[in-house]
Order: sequence, then C-alpha cells, then structure tokens
Amino acid sequence: MTGIVEHEEINLAHACVSCAIREDIVPTLERVAAQGRWKSIVACLPIAAEAVQVCRVVCWAPRNAPHVAIAAVVTALDGTTVAGDLLGDDLLDERGIATAEDDRRGVAEVSSAMVEYADLVSLTCEPDPDETALVRALARPRVPVVTDLSALDAVALTTGIRHHESVEHWVSNVRRGALPPLDSSGVWRLDLRSDRSFHPLRLQDEIVNLGGGPRRSRGCFWVPTRPNAVCVWDGAGGQASIGAGQTWKGGQPMTRITVVGLDDGAAEIVQAFNRCLLTDEELASRGRLWNEPWDGLEPWLGPISHVA
Repeated sequence: MTGIVEHEEINLAHACVSCAIREDIVPTLERVAAQGRWKSIVACLPIAAEAVQVCRVVCWAPRNAPHVAIAAVVTALDGTTVAGDLLGDDLLDERGIATAEDDRRGVAEVSSAMVEYADLVSLTCEPDPDETALVRALARPRVPVVTDLSALDAVALTTGIRHHESVEHWVSNVRRGALPPLDSSGVWRLDLRSDRSFHPLRLQDEIVNLGGGPRRSRGCFWVPTRPNAVCVWDGAGGQASIGAGQTWKGGQPMTRITVVGLDDGAAEIVQAFNRCLLTDEELASRGRLWNEPWDGLEPWLGPISHVA
C-alpha cells in the first residue's frame, strides 16, 4: 500500500525447486517475518513450485522458521482452461513455465497436486459445470472454490484456515479411510483397492491402460518381490510415475489407486487394475511373498534390497 519497501534479487543456490524453496525461500520468509513490521506475508511462489515444500519445512521443523506460521495455501487456476490444466498432456516447458531446463513435468501433474494441497481454490471465471465438479473432486472436502475475487475473505485467510494434519492426510499416498461422495456431475471417480499385490511384470504391461489418458490418479501398491516397500503411484494427463516411498512399518500392505476423470474410459481402467492383481492360482502356487532377486521394476524402484 505504501510502495516497494525492499527489492532484492538472489541467485538461488539450487537448481532443484524443492531444494531452492527449502534453502532460499523459507529463510527469506523467516528473515522478513522476524522484523516484526508486518502481521501477514503473501508468498507468491514460482508458478510451477508447489507450496508443499514451504508448508512441510515450516510445520515439521518449526525451528527453521520460528516466526512463520502457515495460515492458508491458495491455488489459482485459469477458469477457461480448467480441464486442460488438470487433465491435459501439455508439459511445463511447452507452456514456457518450466522451473529448469530439465523440468519435464506435466502441467496436469503440477496443477492437480496444487489443487489437492490447497485450502482455497480461486478460478478467474466460472468454468463449465463439469470442470467445477472436477476441481471439487480433487480438492479436499469443504475447501472453498471461488470464481469471484471479491468473495475472498482476506481476514479469514490471514487469520488462518489451514489444518496441516488434515491436508497431509488428504494428499497421503496411503489412504485407508472412505472417500467423500462426489456431487452428481460428469465427473467420475474410481476407488480401486485390494489387499492383493500387483504382479510386477503385468503392471508394466498395463501401466499405459491404468495411468494413461486425461485423468488424475494417485495412490499406493505393493509387489510380492518387495513386500515391505510402499510403492507410490502418481499420474495425471497421460503421464504416470511410480516410485518407492516409505515402508509399511508392520501395517497391512494394500493396493489402492483413485482415478478421477471426465471421459468414458472408466471401465477399461477397472479391467486393467484387476489384470495387474495376483490371481488365485498365483497365490495358491507361489504365495503372497516371492523370493526373487529381480522383478523388472528396478529402473523405478531400485534394486531389490531384501529378498522375501
């Protein structure tokens, strides 16, 4: 309101966006907050940088920024391109918004994750009803979705509407509870779940059918060759990635992937999911845990460290 108080350009010490936020942006927020000149700070991150990095550093390691508390995370979308941004196959560098030369992430991968992590989603205009329903299907239950900027409650946002544990539960790769019902619309959601593992080779055969197309999918699975590993599934806009997360820590392994879309491909996804699961014959002949030194998933999950 009074003009520019400070303008400083810093060459980031890290090309990795996550590292740069942790090592450069969070300390800057702490420095500004510690001055005590302002009650609230609006941090506008680079367009393809997710707020999850700031929030987790501040909430999980408060000593790194003792003067900073996260009041709210707001995600803004162009109301005219909602479906394309959340489910399309454009890459960030094709839009000119990549964070680095080697940033090959998809627009849908980034924007879907941002919506899921937000405390409020703001759209520049009223989209198609199905697109609004798509945003609400991805966003946490009861998160406001506004299309009129005058409807933003600045007092509430700066006072604090965020509950970090609830957000982290919503975006967790391993979700065991029931999902909230969807509003009746053109949006569909599959909640594919089983206590059986994926066959590691059939998973590779079906990954295009399971993770391709204009959909958002995420969750977890396990394979009999790596029974202790929580395998993470993350897909959007036709791109799908798998990786190794934490261990099950003595909990019951599970396979659960949720898929959200607007097209007519839901039935094929269900069939692909079922084909990936171990069959009754395989369980009877080989059991739930397999003693194998190789399963073909090494490029994504690394070598098998402990043979079952």
